[in-house]
Amino acid sequence: MLITQQPPLTWLQRERAWVEIDRAALQHNVRQLKHWVGDRVELMAVIKADAYGHGAVTVAQSVLAAGAEWLAVATIEEGGQLREANITAPILVLGAAHTPDQIKALLHWQLQPTLCTMQQAFAFAEVLQSLGRSLPVHLNIDTGMARLGTRWTEAATWAQWVARSPVLQLSSLYSHFATADDPDPTVMQLQHQRFQVVLQQVRSHGLPLPKLHMANSAGILSDRAYHFDRVRAGLALYGLAPAPHLADRLPLRPVLSVKARITQVKAIEPGEGVSYGYRYVADRPTRVAVVGIGYADGVPRNLSNQMQVLIRGRRVRQIGSITMDQLMLDVTDLPEDLMPGEVVTLLGTDGGDQIRAEDWADQLGTISWEILCSFKHRLPRVSVN
Repeated sequence: MLITQQPPLTWLQRERAWVEIDRAALQHNVRQLKHWVGDRVELMAVIKADAYGHGAVTVAQSVLAAGAEWLAVATIEEGGQLREANITAPILVLGAAHTPDQIKALLHWQLQPTLCTMQQAFAFAEVLQSLGRSLPVHLNIDTGMARLGTRWTEAATWAQWVARSPVLQLSSLYSHFATADDPDPTVMQLQHQRFQVVLQQVRSHGLPLPKLHMANSAGILSDRAYHFDRVRAGLALYGLAPAPHLADRLPLRPVLSVKARITQVKAIEPGEGVSYGYRYVADRPTRVAVVGIGYADGVPRNLSNQMQVLIRGRRVRQIGSITMDQLMLDVTDLPEDLMPGEVVTLLGTDGGDQIRAEDWADQLGTISWEILCSFKHRLPRVSVN
């Protein structure tokens, strides 16, 4: 039988496990990036994939308040969710759209699409002409990423056709670096040169240049020559350096922390195993703390027996296989008064110590972007500061 006067489920946000979003840190990062690029360069905040797992609406509101001029998302649906939250800033959709229904949705939500091919431009023009509407569009030029975009050798002709269309408003030309996080700038410089060739060819056709943008977070921090009129900040926005050699360029602050509570503390004897498969066997009398978070929440199972967490500002090792909803810690060396309900920091700062998304990424042989995007929505996002 349900208790009818129970408060809403939001009261449970910090009762098991949760993600904390530090809005003050987020706005600090925006201001640092704005200062770095200068007043003449616009900042586009990339908030695709639910703002890299941070919560798109919360992040959008915070970055716009701190001075970002544009937002970028991957899909029309992501942009529509922001419009439903009454966010009115210009939004670029980075992914490709083709169908009449997608084009109508872009118009409905006042989103600005990326065009990648001449065929796509034809499709947009046909639908828009039939509706008696026009739409700002952004042309993605492939200078070496081999992902979306028209090859740079063909881009000037394509841009000329779009610019002369009565229903397509050429808002920007942009490209994307493939190796901006590499200390060797050779490929990045080549892509930049190719982009400059396209711009020269566009000018030779007598067309005024629209807004230009090319730099992702690593490009922003690498060289101001890559900034053009606008930059697209992703990882740096969330307080993480896109590469170790760029880590000292700006004093960025991590925005996301992951926390959970201890649900049980127990004692086991030497020789007893912990969790599935007994991948850990105690070699001494051990106190085990069970924590209410697991791989269904986004904690990688491959970190089993490798990761550390923070309790009361001290590092504690995780033991045994990480399970779907629980993980176990060796808390033998912590004070005896450790009890259920105590907060465990998986990522973030506690006392004078910090565990970073980069630490997990290094252990797993992956990248920080994947770590941030992995935390499931079973974990509430709680804004702090």
